[in-house]
Amino acid sequence: MDMVTQEAYHRQRMIAYFRVHGGTKTGIRFKVSRKTVYKWAARYDGTLESLRDSSHRPHSHPKQHTESELALIRRYIRRNGRGDLLLTYQKLRDEKGYTRHYGSFKRVVARMFAQPKKKKAKKKPKPYRRAEYPGQKVQIDVKFVPSYCVADGNKYYQFTAKDECTRWTFREMYEEHSTYSAKDFLMKLVKNPHFPIREVQTDNGTEFTNALLVVKAKHKTLFEEALAEMDILYHRIRIATPRHNGKVERQHRTDELRFYRKMRMYSLADGRKQLAQYQAKSNDYIMTCLNFRSPNQVLADYQAIM
Repeated sequence: MDMVTQEAYHRQRMIAYFRVHGGTKTGIRFKVSRKTVYKWAARYDGTLESLRDSSHRPHSHPKQHTESELALIRRYIRRNGRGDLLLTYQKLRDEKGYTRHYGSFKRVVARMFAQPKKKKAKKKPKPYRRAEYPGQKVQIDVKFVPSYCVADGNKYYQFTAKDECTRWTFREMYEEHSTYSAKDFLMKLVKNPHFPIREVQTDNGTEFTNALLVVKAKHKTLFEEALAEMDILYHRIRIATPRHNGKVERQHRTDELRFYRKMRMYSLADGRKQLAQYQAKSNDYIMTCLNFRSPNQVLADYQAIM
C-alpha cells in the first residue's frame, strides 16, 4: 500500500470517529486542528479518492514567463535549434532585451521539448585545481575537420589551444596531421595571445611526441624541440584519458556545433579565412563556467592587474 492510500484510510478512520465524538475530541485524538477535521468531513463523499491530497501547485506565479516571452523563445529555438542554448540565450539578451536568468530559460525550454530522461551512472567527481592565471597551462589538441563541409575531398585538421584559466581559445587549420604542423601552430600561438605561456598540455599523439612509439625514437619531435627552445613546460596526459584534456575537447564539440555545421569550404585558404572570422568573435561568447562572461572579459580583468 502506497503512502497516499495510507493517508486516505487514516482520514477515513478520523471521519468515522468524528461522527461519533465530534470535532474537538477528534482533533485531540488524531492530533490535528478542528478546522482540518471539518475540512475532510465536508470533502468526504464515501470514496477514498475524495480523501486524497489534491495538487499543491499554484495556479499562477507573479514571476512566471509571459506569453510574449514564451513565443519569443519558441521562435529563437526554431531558428537556432536546441543544440546550443547558451548562444540562443545570448542572442535573446542582446537582440530582444530578454532579462530572465539562464537557469529559468533552460527550464522553460526543457518543458517545451520534454523527452523521457535516461538514467546515467553516477560519477564521483575528482578534485581538480584550476589554473590561477592566464598562461599557467594551455591545452592543445587536434580536431578532424568534418568531411561533410569539405568540397574538394581533401582532409584537413584544426589545431586548437585553450587556456585553462580564462578559456581563451586559438585555432588554425592545416592539411597535414604532423609534428611540423604542430610546431607551426605553436609558433603562431606564442605570437598571438596577450599573455606568456608557462606550460602546454597535449595527448600522446605522434604529432606532439614520440614517447609512445613501438620503437622509441631517441630524438624529440619538432613540437617538443620548439617547446624546449622557448622554455615552456610540456605535460602529456595519461593514456586513454581524453577527459584530462576536457576543456579543449569540449571546445571542439562547440566548434562543431557553432561553426562546422554551418560552413562549406573549397580549399585550405578558404577554410582558414572562414575559421579566422569565427576565431575573431568566438572569444566574445559568454560561458557558464565563467559566470556568463566571455573569455576576453576575463582576460581583460587579469591584464588590468598583471
